[in-house]
Amino acid sequence: MHRTDRPAFSVGILAGGKSTRMGQNKALMEFQNETMIGRISRTFSGAGEVLVSASQPGIYEAEGLRVVYDENRDIGPIEGIRRLISCAEEEYVFICAADMPFVTRDIAEYLAEFISSDHDCYVIEDEEHVHPLCAIYSKRILPVIEELIREGRYRLLDILNRVRTKYISLAHTDFDRRILRNVNTKDEFKALSLPAVFAVSGYKNTGKTWLIEKLINEFKQAGYSVGILKHSGHDHIGELPGTDTWRFREAGSVCSIVFSASGYVISGSFPARSVQDGQEEGFIAELKAQPASPDVIILEGFKHSPYPKVEIIRESVYPESAADPSTLICIATDTIIPEEMSCPVYAPDDVEGIFLCLKTYFGL
Repeated sequence: MHRTDRPAFSVGILAGGKSTRMGQNKALMEFQNETMIGRISRTFSGAGEVLVSASQPGIYEAEGLRVVYDENRDIGPIEGIRRLISCAEEEYVFICAADMPFVTRDIAEYLAEFISSDHDCYVIEDEEHVHPLCAIYSKRILPVIEELIREGRYRLLDILNRVRTKYISLAHTDFDRRILRNVNTKDEFKALSLPAVFAVSGYKNTGKTWLIEKLINEFKQAGYSVGILKHSGHDHIGELPGTDTWRFREAGSVCSIVFSASGYVISGSFPARSVQDGQEEGFIAELKAQPASPDVIILEGFKHSPYPKVEIIRESVYPESAADPSTLICIATDTIIPEEMSCPVYAPDDVEGIFLCLKTYFGL
């Protein structure tokens, strides 16, 4: 079912929670270089009006969003939903939470396809839960919400039970279940970006292996495990003393894959094994599947790949960037001045600066 005449809807983001388990405001935490609430509002830009509910003024105005405020304090998300529906321009409002970084405009538009005169609320359910914070509500339910508040009944499921609700199974769609994922603790937030995958690229003899060794140590000291993927131009590949694979292992990587035209070798906390006729695609999935699955996967090389990357540029080798600028996290260079680039620029030996840049980029 794909209706082209589906009703317009506003988007309401609930951001009035206390974030007690996180210890700080979840909505303003940065994930992949933007706040979570900024990420969600950007996702829905163009879909219609976007509003944010907050417990008090002065929190989200700097994000450039239209904010509405609780009138009934400390009664939970039911008040945020009431305020968002009351203030929205449209008859229907898609409601989600500010700690749902993977929610998409597509799921809201999919729900809107079910809107009819037969129901007042359209909510996603999966095999485990009903999700009232991934739902479309009609303004018609406002009297019901107000009655529930007067009764002191603040559970969102009470709303769904009192109005005409249509439950829409996620299992019957192509949507990934992670669109429903919310983030409540620091460990959950840390897991959002993991594994972080990026390349350290550059021409031969620019110092890629040295920098990767140093970054492995930095990530290890910060509590993250590291895996390595490297392409070799040699037919014979292995983990002999002095080889790059051996150096990465000595630096602290938990597993690595080195591949060539004739095959690849996987090394980790188990005996290395060699597989002939290996294909480049699937290597990262192979690393993720290892018994010591890494938090961070560093690719050596891959300068023309779509992966985000740290590019090393040395005047003595090749003085210009060879990577697509849109893929650059930062540049490590002894020749380019920062004003010439749109990404951060560091000295090749500024390991701490590069590491902090990576942490910020991936929201670690």
